[in-house]
Amino acid sequence: MSQTVFVVDDDAAMRDALVQLLETAGLQVESHADGPAFLAAYEEHRPGCLLLDMAMPGMSGLEVQAALNAHGLAIPIIFLTGHGDIPMAVRAVQAGAVDFLEKPIQGAALLERVQRGLTLDQEWRQTQGRTQAIQQRYARLSSRERECMALAVSGLTSKEIARKLDISPRTVEVHRTHVMHKMGAANMAELVNMATCCKP
Repeated sequence: MSQTVFVVDDDAAMRDALVQLLETAGLQVESHADGPAFLAAYEEHRPGCLLLDMAMPGMSGLEVQAALNAHGLAIPIIFLTGHGDIPMAVRAVQAGAVDFLEKPIQGAALLERVQRGLTLDQEWRQTQGRTQAIQQRYARLSSRERECMALAVSGLTSKEIARKLDISPRTVEVHRTHVMHKMGAANMAELVNMATCCKP
């Protein structure tokens, strides 16, 4: 699915100028006049980034950000701020925004930040997809295989695992082989990394 730059600004002239600049750069754009309209239309599966005005009547940019965070919706946010909004923009970055730009905005700087936001979104989604795939593989392990995996990634040898679980070392080796195969891990280092994505 192609990425979309979502523009949310109550100033119609500013909104139109941003849309024109982004579309001229070959980007797919969707604009909204306020936060509630954007929140009603946005769906998590749609990749992209968000250009969000800080000071809007009704629902401020910070409130839109808080609403997204509350629903666990991760999208790179670039805040557009007036001079007096800088302390708020700093707060927004602390709450997870990736950047803020002060109005009036330089076109080249805006496009550079937007590209960075789109790249970041791609990276987030790839990481999320990888984590989900690992968790799905982990869910296919038997409870004994999970026990062996947890002990193996904690650094125990097959003999130590066997003593702990009161089974033979040969049985532990069989379980370890199944775990490596089912998890798709080429070596123990990979399995240790995968284990951080799994919640036993």
